[in-house]
Amino acid sequence: MKLLFDFFPIILFFVSFYQAKFLIDNTFIGSLINPERPEHINATIIATGIAIVASFIQVGYNWFKTRKFERMHLFSLALITVLGTITIIIGNPAFIQWKPTVLNWVFAGAFLLSIFIGEKNLVERMMGSQLDLPDYVWTRLNLSWVAFFLISGAANLYVAFYYNVEAQPDVRMETWVDFKLFGLMGLTIIFVILQAIYLARFIQEEEEEESDTEAQQ
Repeated sequence: MKLLFDFFPIILFFVSFYQAKFLIDNTFIGSLINPERPEHINATIIATGIAIVASFIQVGYNWFKTRKFERMHLFSLALITVLGTITIIIGNPAFIQWKPTVLNWVFAGAFLLSIFIGEKNLVERMMGSQLDLPDYVWTRLNLSWVAFFLISGAANLYVAFYYNVEAQPDVRMETWVDFKLFGLMGLTIIFVILQAIYLARFIQEEEEEESDTEAQQ
């Protein structure tokens, strides 16, 4: 459920991109759009604007529910607001296309630096209250997140600017929009499943140790 909440702005970006024509024809948004621009540019502008609003809603709802802000949501909001606004003003999708890469690579840097700053890395800080794992496992998990963020950022960059470069601009944009939702979400789901499989044996060992302790008592 949290995964869907984290992807809320991306899901709305996807839906509004493909429903841009309907929004232009049937809502006030049509009066804000330059009809002389290519359809895929207008669709990107509409989707970007809606994603910015969705990001504000995401951050506001999370604060209303928990009375705290998640740093990931705040940084994502800042990025999409800055890069998205530039995209809307000048009509160049490249700026919003850079957003997933910048976001993922900044996270990769943060997780990597956390190994050297403080007593616990970021993964242990987030999950340490729920799991009791050896230090080397926490390090491996943290480094796996670094690798995941680096790969995700590079994949987005490749699809956005280097994949199928001979295709028409609208086709390339649609490919990136599809990847932004299904590709990045798919990578995240696969990574989380692999991480859960890796953690399963340590959780099982911990449960067995607790059972042995109880039996001895």
